[in-house]
Amino acid sequence: MSLTDLSCDAFSKKLFSKEPVPGGGGAAALAGALAASLAGMVGNYTSGKKAFAAYEPEIQAALAASEASRAALISLVGEDARAFEPLSRAYGIPKGAEGREEALDEATRSALLPPLKMAREIALLVDELEVLGEKGSKMLRSDVGCGAYLAAAALRCAAMNVSVNTRSLADRAYAAEVDSEVASLLEAADRADALGAAVAASFVKED
Repeated sequence: MSLTDLSCDAFSKKLFSKEPVPGGGGAAALAGALAASLAGMVGNYTSGKKAFAAYEPEIQAALAASEASRAALISLVGEDARAFEPLSRAYGIPKGAEGREEALDEATRSALLPPLKMAREIALLVDELEVLGEKGSKMLRSDVGCGAYLAAAALRCAAMNVSVNTRSLADRAYAAEVDSEVASLLEAADRADALGAAVAASFVKED
């Protein structure tokens, strides 16, 4: 059974346990998928409503993009776990053994790719959450805010899982290139936090 076929309870217990996967990367992907699902819910409740007819094309586009992000991020839960296995095996090679450093470097390169994909996907999702925050049903603005905060956290967690790998790469030029991209992607986490904060502020009553 794949990780994403587990119940919520079983997945959380597996994450809780003394097992190498799922870990932070899988949790980040799942959190990102939940953010995408909230975006989709807002879009679905907004679509077809007369009050928002002028925004229907944008809402439909946001719905399609959110579903694509949800599916990609769910897939990355398993991809992240599979990418960790070679890295775990490489760390098991005795220190000083011939080829150990090369095996570690290759496995590390592979291990950073799933969280990097997560960060890219979640950054795209933030664009859709911003659209829905502006043009979606105001009855669901709290769901936009929750989606935004989840997306921000998921993106930062994904970025951390990239950085923990780039720090040990032998190819420092490649590591710097990846780190630079991640730093750029993290701007979307700041925007997501700002969106969440704006939604939260809208519920505060003025004296």
